[in-house]
Amino acid sequence: MAFMTSSAPGSAATARPGISHPAPARPDADVPAGGRHLEHPDVADIRLEEVLHALADPMRLTVVRRLAAASRDVTCSEVPLPVSKSTTTHHFRVLREAGVICQVYRGTSKMNGLRRADLDALFPGLLERVLAAAEAQERRLSPS
Repeated sequence: MAFMTSSAPGSAATARPGISHPAPARPDADVPAGGRHLEHPDVADIRLEEVLHALADPMRLTVVRRLAAASRDVTCSEVPLPVSKSTTTHHFRVLREAGVICQVYRGTSKMNGLRRADLDALFPGLLERVLAAAEAQERRLSPS
């Protein structure tokens, strides 16, 4: 996968094909000029194997399930994981770079939302089936 290296405001970023700065997860979340941007794959560059890899990890699947249940974009801290902050950051980055989530800065908060429309357009039914399977597995493995 090709990436664009994001850098601090005022410094040059090294651009490589395949990654863009998409519109924020919600239309009302405009990023001000000079604001911080995060790397996201263009819809055309989202690959099934990367999405499946991202969804295969239990921690990342927990994040996706929480975002799917939310009625709005949520901050990283609203998705508590039993891992260190740096590991949590890693999991969110893998999901973003695979095209599963969109992350945008709003002030000092990094907001997260599922790229549900993009995933449904590329892989119809995949996200809903994965979420349903995760729920069924949780019920099956939970002590009664």
